[in-house]
Amino acid sequence: MKYRTQGVCASFIDIEMDGNVVKSVNFTGGCNGNLQGISSLVKDMPAEEVIQRLKGIRCGFKNTSCPDQLAQALENIMTNN
Repeated sequence: MKYRTQGVCASFIDIEMDGNVVKSVNFTGGCNGNLQGISSLVKDMPAEEVIQRLKGIRCGFKNTSCPDQLAQALENIMTNN
């Protein structure tokens, strides 16, 4: 799935799932090192756990962040499957 982000530096998140397990995450744009780290940490993790850990994280004065956008994308996937 390709998710268009809102309110963050990254413009897209590409997510590969196997059932409810996150297989891979790739961000387009944003803070490359940090986003590679997040992608590595959530690999092979259940989507529900990723959502629980990342939802609501804010970046500075923004109402969202790249991790929060990933949680929102996963919620969208889980709701629509």
